[in-house]
Amino acid sequence: MFYKNIKQAKFINRPNRFIANIEIEGRNEVCHVKNTGRCKELLIPNATIFVQEHDSNTRKTKYDLISVYKGNRLINIDSQAPNKVFNQLIMDTDLFKDISFIKPETRYKNSRFDFYVETANAKTFVEVKGVTLEKNGVALFPDAPTERGVKHINELIDSISDGYDAWIAFIIQMKDVTYFTPNINTHKAFGDALIDAKRHSVNIIALDCDVTKNSIKARDFVEVRL
Repeated sequence: MFYKNIKQAKFINRPNRFIANIEIEGRNEVCHVKNTGRCKELLIPNATIFVQEHDSNTRKTKYDLISVYKGNRLINIDSQAPNKVFNQLIMDTDLFKDISFIKPETRYKNSRFDFYVETANAKTFVEVKGVTLEKNGVALFPDAPTERGVKHINELIDSISDGYDAWIAFIIQMKDVTYFTPNINTHKAFGDALIDAKRHSVNIIALDCDVTKNSIKARDFVEVRL
């Protein structure tokens, strides 16, 4: 996916989950943060960021925060990007062969999964998770406890007993990580649920991404360690 009207800026602080104060072109501005996760290791004072400028009278802010440099690594933190990246992936590759129907945001029991995919041989639910946390080259999820994420995993497991296939796709919003693993130090229950999902034949994949200041695209599969 591509972004228009991208500009470089400097992060100042984050008063709440939804906005950040930034410095751009010599002036201070308020910017919308397109990620409600903590991102504490990324959004630090004076970090170089890229923002998308909008010309709209209906918006409260003129800018969206899209990506941030952590050292030499550019990380996309747009929480809307992973679903778009995954959708493009399944359209451009043979991850699911002979697709006859795709529907985003499909309800099953008490969950709304990101994709429902039908092929000649299977009906599949897919839950997509965006990964922005990296430590020593390892990609981790989640960066904060997520009971909603545990519920999604448990109901993906339930869907298998109803005859569906089930997938969890971790879209790592950066490149050059060594492997992906659940962040058990932050939320052990999520890691335990993911291990249980593997035992019940849920397909668990992770892919890193090529990230530039104005684009993000799936790059390659990354080892998943549980």
